[in-house]
Amino acid sequence: MSNMGSHQGESLMPAVKTIALVTGGSRGLGRSTVEALARRGVSSIFTYHANKAAADAVVASVEHSGARAVALQLDTGETSAFPAFANEMRSVLGEWGAERFDYLVNMAGTSHSGLFGEVTEEDFDTAYRIHVKGPFFLTQTLLPLIADGGRIVNISSGLTRFSYPGRIAYASMKGAVEVMTHYMAKELGPRRIAVNTVAPGAIQTDFSGGVVRDNPDVARHVAEATALGRPGLPDDIGPMIASLLSEDNRWVNAQRIEVSGGQTI
Repeated sequence: MSNMGSHQGESLMPAVKTIALVTGGSRGLGRSTVEALARRGVSSIFTYHANKAAADAVVASVEHSGARAVALQLDTGETSAFPAFANEMRSVLGEWGAERFDYLVNMAGTSHSGLFGEVTEEDFDTAYRIHVKGPFFLTQTLLPLIADGGRIVNISSGLTRFSYPGRIAYASMKGAVEVMTHYMAKELGPRRIAVNTVAPGAIQTDFSGGVVRDNPDVARHVAEATALGRPGLPDDIGPMIASLLSEDNRWVNAQRIEVSGGQTI
């Protein structure tokens, strides 16, 4: 287990009151979410795929806000790793004086571009493992560790509402996530666990090779198609998710909430 986020004499520190798990929390929208939660006093366990240095930077940022964080390596496309990951979660929770965590954000994902006639079976299967199978079985595996009355946010995309050529495989998986969210909300209702989908529009990150951030023509097209006149930024999304997870939104359940600035309306 990673030692990031640990401190000398940590056992003397008070138990952590509110805890989130954010997959893919070392970069982009995941990092913004972890940092926004920290500003609200929520400590996070977050996953990273390979970039330990980026994960270390997020831990430092969270601790600067006065919250706590631990980064754990996980490939969310490899379901065989989930039981061991759950044990790592139990260890961290125990160190923090907790038995359960409160919020789960299934953020981790990768992009895919390819026209319908070009998508290979391998492309399709990879997108499925990461965006559908991974969140499904990770959430299932972690259910015993999620507190009754907790909250789950699954991440979709504006691309399930509007269409851009070359995004069919990715958008199809996100459509499945939206249906999955409805069923999770229904079946987890007896435990008072609310489950919602957040669907970002085009955001300026390194996602899709940084195309919205780094290509002026793409950024201009997005701005022209968006009512608020610009592409989104990571901090347009993370604070919104933190707010959705809070008690202020406790009665929001089974919803798809698009956060796109009014893209393609």
